[in-house]
Amino acid sequence: MGLCWLQQIGRGLQGEDYSAGQYRCKREIVIMAAQVFFADMRTGMRENLHTKLERLADQAGLFAIVHSGELVAIKLHFGEKGGHAYIRPTFVRRIVDQVKSVGGKPFLTDSSTLYPGERKEAVSALTCAIENGFAYAVVNAPLIMSDGLRGHSARRVAVAGELLHEVDIGQEILEADAMLTLSHFKCHELTGFGGAIKNLAMGCSSREGKLEQHSTVAPSISAEQCTACGACLKACAHDAIDLRSGKAVIDAARCTGCGRCITICEPRAVRINWNEESSLVMKKMAEYALGAVSGKGKKVLFINFITQVSPACDCYGHSDAPIVADIGILASADPVALDQACADLVNQARGLPDTAMQSGHQPGCDKFRGVYPEIDWEVQLDHAEKIGLGSRQYQLILLQPKHEKW
Repeated sequence: MGLCWLQQIGRGLQGEDYSAGQYRCKREIVIMAAQVFFADMRTGMRENLHTKLERLADQAGLFAIVHSGELVAIKLHFGEKGGHAYIRPTFVRRIVDQVKSVGGKPFLTDSSTLYPGERKEAVSALTCAIENGFAYAVVNAPLIMSDGLRGHSARRVAVAGELLHEVDIGQEILEADAMLTLSHFKCHELTGFGGAIKNLAMGCSSREGKLEQHSTVAPSISAEQCTACGACLKACAHDAIDLRSGKAVIDAARCTGCGRCITICEPRAVRINWNEESSLVMKKMAEYALGAVSGKGKKVLFINFITQVSPACDCYGHSDAPIVADIGILASADPVALDQACADLVNQARGLPDTAMQSGHQPGCDKFRGVYPEIDWEVQLDHAEKIGLGSRQYQLILLQPKHEKW
């Protein structure tokens, strides 16, 4: 995918060759492309990274999508207990304050996880968020789970997908007047990388929606771990679970995949069958992302942080060494262009030694395949573009220094 590095000046965009460190501009790309705004990691006495983020969001159009009195969902990952690579709360605070400055009413939101753990329902998830630094005193906004107390507060949304015709999206995402998604761009063990598309798809869906993306069969119950306590029988709304020979058993024909049994089981005997192959997961993700922005029109802005590019998802209780050095923060109204630009920047970077990346360390090599060689991460971008979520073609606009001298 071609890159076009552009410098924004007073009257518009300049397409002549431009260089700034490792960045270069070519006039080769002349097709219509989405604008992606980029703030690198350079700071100085006159401007820090927090104020650069504010200017980046402004330039990318934040104030055009937020109006006085509107409820604004700020979708992010609250981080798992023990991890540290998630977006720092102090950066989130700057976005919150920008929304409030024009009379918007922001709230931070995430959804319950499909797997048992620290964020399996609202009480645990919000406690984890506060412990990770997302307390009101820090972020200046309330925390609201997008899918309710146990991950089932959602609505079916029609989408023009190839695989799916309806998706299950968290109720609070759909009811928000506008949405800002803040995503930590990193590698992912199932999709190659996780960025704006994944944050929309998995992060905005209900537990049932997550299961629909991950699996095509019903959960199963481990006879060894089942204590026959009966909690899953009471939780199942479809009478799909019975006790047989002193163990719980799921009737696949009756199971709807709602996931209630997963979170209610204290011994963690209920198992998810992660049987969906990577390419199908990514295509379903793209279609779920389309549903997450349904009805929002142009009132959505996406911001990706290419910092602490860890080799796996932030849902783990640890964060392994980053595979490249911190690159910067990007923003766009187009989630596909944004993720494409982030992937290109990571691949153009030099890989760091002594990490989970086994190959592709040289600039220009595929860093994601260097970690997960079997995963074709471009599937999610291709399919997202195909169904109309966005464009892979983009113009990368470098945020200029606020002052000539730093």
